[in-house]
Amino acid sequence: MGVGADTPPGPVDVEELGRAVKEAQYRHHRTLDTRLASVGTTLAQWDALRAISRTPGASAHELAVATFQGDQAFGTLATRLAAQHLIERRPGRGRRIEHHLTEAGERVLTAGRAVTREVLTASFGPLDEDERATLLGLLRRIGSPGEAL
Repeated sequence: MGVGADTPPGPVDVEELGRAVKEAQYRHHRTLDTRLASVGTTLAQWDALRAISRTPGASAHELAVATFQGDQAFGTLATRLAAQHLIERRPGRGRRIEHHLTEAGERVLTAGRAVTREVLTASFGPLDEDERATLLGLLRRIGSPGEAL
């Protein structure tokens, strides 16, 4: 089935398009949160672990930006992750606090990765590889940082 095969001809309502993107995101988040509970985490926690894994030693502000959270919300989340012994916070230069995964954090991240791959593979299953590549390219084009709306 080609892209747009279910879409009637004519201009696309941008509100409908925005809602469709939001619906897909909501479905992913809801499903991932439910499924990640089986490995003892939430989507927000797993995403924070993933961000820390990608940039060990990052500051709370850098990680807040990477996880689409405010600084205060990420700080609260990092405090919970540290209390669960999933991350360590270490002093950095000046007042900077650096974030690192513990072995337990690595294990939760790995288990969560298996869950997220399964959920997202099923979700994007109706699309072939070319359609996935097109969708990714389009989303990156409209969501690229630095471009003012």
